[in-house]
Amino acid sequence: MTTQQTVEHKYVYDFAEGNKDLKDLLGGKGANLAEMTRLGLPVPPGFTITTEACKAYLETGAEPAGLADQIAAHLAALEREMGRRLGDPDDPLLVSVRSGAKFSMPGMMETVLNVGLNDRSVEGLARQAGGSTDPATSGGSSAPAGGGDRFAWDSYRRLIQMFGKTVCEVPGEEFEHALDEAKRARGTSDDLDLDATDLRGLVDAYKKIFREHTGREFPQDPRVQLDLAVRAVFESWNAERAVVYRRQERIPADLGTAVNVVAMVFGNLGPDSGTGVAFTRDPASGAQGIYGDYLANAQGEDVVAGIRNTVPLQELARIDKDSYDELLDYMARLERHYRDLCDIEFTIERGKLWMLQTRVGKRTAAAAFVIAGQLVDEGLIDLDEALHRVNGAQLAQLMFPRFQLDHDIQPVATGIGASPGAAVGKVVFTSARAVELAAQGEAVILVRRETNPDDLNGMIAAQGILTSRGGKTSHAAVVARGMGKTCVSGADELDIDVPKRRFAVAGRTVTEGDVVSIDGTTGKVYLGEVPVSPSEVVRYFEGEVDPASTDDALVVAVHRIMSHADAHRRLAVRTNADTAADAARARRFGAEGIGLCRTEHMFLGDRRELVERLILAREAGEREKALAALLPLQRADFVDLFREMDGLPITVRLIDPPLHEFLPPLEQLAVDVAVAQERGEDVAKEEALLAAVRRMHEENPMLGLRGVRLGLVIPGLFAMQVRAIVEAAVESAKGGGDPKPEIMVPLVGAVQELETVRAEAERIIAEVTRERAVDVLIGTMIEVPRAALTAGQIAEAAEFFSFGTNDLTQMGWGFSRDDVEGAFFWRYLELGIFGISPFESIDADGIGRLVRIATEEGRAARPGLKIGICGEHGGDPESVHFFHAVGLDYVSCSPFRVPVARLEAGRAAVVTTGSDSR
Repeated sequence: MTTQQTVEHKYVYDFAEGNKDLKDLLGGKGANLAEMTRLGLPVPPGFTITTEACKAYLETGAEPAGLADQIAAHLAALEREMGRRLGDPDDPLLVSVRSGAKFSMPGMMETVLNVGLNDRSVEGLARQAGGSTDPATSGGSSAPAGGGDRFAWDSYRRLIQMFGKTVCEVPGEEFEHALDEAKRARGTSDDLDLDATDLRGLVDAYKKIFREHTGREFPQDPRVQLDLAVRAVFESWNAERAVVYRRQERIPADLGTAVNVVAMVFGNLGPDSGTGVAFTRDPASGAQGIYGDYLANAQGEDVVAGIRNTVPLQELARIDKDSYDELLDYMARLERHYRDLCDIEFTIERGKLWMLQTRVGKRTAAAAFVIAGQLVDEGLIDLDEALHRVNGAQLAQLMFPRFQLDHDIQPVATGIGASPGAAVGKVVFTSARAVELAAQGEAVILVRRETNPDDLNGMIAAQGILTSRGGKTSHAAVVARGMGKTCVSGADELDIDVPKRRFAVAGRTVTEGDVVSIDGTTGKVYLGEVPVSPSEVVRYFEGEVDPASTDDALVVAVHRIMSHADAHRRLAVRTNADTAADAARARRFGAEGIGLCRTEHMFLGDRRELVERLILAREAGEREKALAALLPLQRADFVDLFREMDGLPITVRLIDPPLHEFLPPLEQLAVDVAVAQERGEDVAKEEALLAAVRRMHEENPMLGLRGVRLGLVIPGLFAMQVRAIVEAAVESAKGGGDPKPEIMVPLVGAVQELETVRAEAERIIAEVTRERAVDVLIGTMIEVPRAALTAGQIAEAAEFFSFGTNDLTQMGWGFSRDDVEGAFFWRYLELGIFGISPFESIDADGIGRLVRIATEEGRAARPGLKIGICGEHGGDPESVHFFHAVGLDYVSCSPFRVPVARLEAGRAAVVTTGSDSR
């Protein structure tokens, strides 16, 4: 290989050559080992094989040209620095081979320790450690031996076990069986009771297992051990558990892992040795102090295995004061350098402190906000960086109540955590019963096989919703999230019998009135009442906690960061609200208007009969009577909304869903009519209703007579709604209010549809506002792909666009969100076709492109066109960043998600250079 080729394809870096900014190349672990080395901290020497080498190996199945020579050169340099050679029989250098991707993937990839041990070097290791390999001097078989003998043979058996399982796919239980047999022979259940003779015999047993499963002897050549271990780490990037973890955490699959080869240091050489983990702040609460654990005379794997109980890190001050003081100094230096909470692993080898790893530590959502605020106070970061260090998902976690599971309580079922939170209440099986008991002051959990629009009142009344069918995008899930209600869906272990008002689970029967507790974060269902803690953060958003006077560090931090987000965000945040109560709560949470008021929700409950009359009307006079009865009810609803959102815009969507949704199901109605006829009952009204249902029945109603099509086909329907909106606005203005109505026409696919509705709406607006002027905007919901692709034409007749990304996603992908999640989404996620459901986070490449096209062409036709989004994606953190980048004016989401959208809109506007948002 030429010098030029070596420069172009540098696959190996000594720690002194890297730094913390090279995570893409050296992985997180390698970059941080390099950074600590540059800072002068005591890091065991070593080198890192880059992610580029891994990617080349995975692409071709072979090591890239030049890698072997580079490893040899860096290994020789390591041997010179340590004064030992890898696997030397007299004074062996041993190394660990560890994975280390850009993003932490704990336990997902492979590690091999003690590489370099063989039948000869084990003797040299024993002498290094201060012992003899002669069994006659190693303590005999009557008691466990101490010193170097036991240490050396234990290290050797660990290498064979780890190497066999990791590198050669020898079943791990084979080694475990041999270890158990050795302990039985010794008459103990503790590994530590095995002496050097026992462990020497265990090495022989392990070698035999290795030979039987691989067909070859355990490799004695230290360089062969090293090369095979490196390859095993490369290959572990595509191990099933690593792939699943990356999908879960949305880590790109093409990053590859680096490999760190590090000189071994040992914490199990006696009482003056040990190992530990330290945090520069409490990762659970963010509180400042000394946090961590220490275990004397042990290796890191012993801490993980729980062989012995650790002691608090502060105990190290008593055990080894010099090492403790040195560690505290390094912790302070690292925190100042990284400007963040640091997670540190260390080993003390015979009084010498070694720093094995550091990284920006993982933390709870609460700690993330608290620590960000603290670091601002300490001058280590500014508020822009603090805003970058937290995210909307963390804020959402802080807003939900939680169960206090401090006693032994087991779930009886587990479904899908569809809407986070903790809810406790009496089981009810109908919406009416939920409303009835809630009115009496009872907390209830509405239990259904699945929910539908008829259940809305019960869902509002309930503390939580539990279904045996559906997923994260089912009706129950979407509506519950919109209301901030806890929901567990798809708990198929429940055998629900609605008529008998009971369900069976885990061999028990739960009847109406029994108490259950549901966890919308984990999806777990508990029988009985589990204690719940309220969220102080929600109390703050509700105005019940004053951040200026509270001593709650979390509330203070949230207030400070939210204020900074609001001061910098460009995107306005509105809410999806259909009732005055929802509007009021959203405004308290910081909503700047209503981006979606769904008028169809105003037709439920006791108004359903009026809708039936409208549908059944055969003559214009009957239809007009039904519309006249609905008008004052709609107007009163809008008056309430204008009052709560005074001075802020309210986008009212004219009725959208197919009218048959307001009628009984065809099959059930047909059965009821047939049974009544059989009894000789008068069923004239029911027969008329059945005929109407049959007349309106559609095979695919979501692509049928709905939205603007209803307004064009049923005379007077949209006119009644427009009149109600404008009359309510005029009434509000006369009372001293400042109404800002925006009328949104749904499901428009052609500009001619909008022009027709607009002409009628303008005539009504002009008539109603003769005495009192009120500005009324008319726009459309872009939810049909054709509308997005002809946005330039539609903008000629629209004063605003609002993207209905739920339907746009359905129509763009060609599947129904109500049907596909349970049918095949799990398989798509498993195969990596979806990283996440496109109903949860915007499909930027496909549906997002439609949004971008419509935005650009709409504004080209009408400069200054106001554009927002009112689908579920309006409260999704990643989607908010996309909408900011596209240039939308606002996002709209459920009331409970308004603070999340505010935070993410601020984060999208504040770009922190050089910071990693993960």
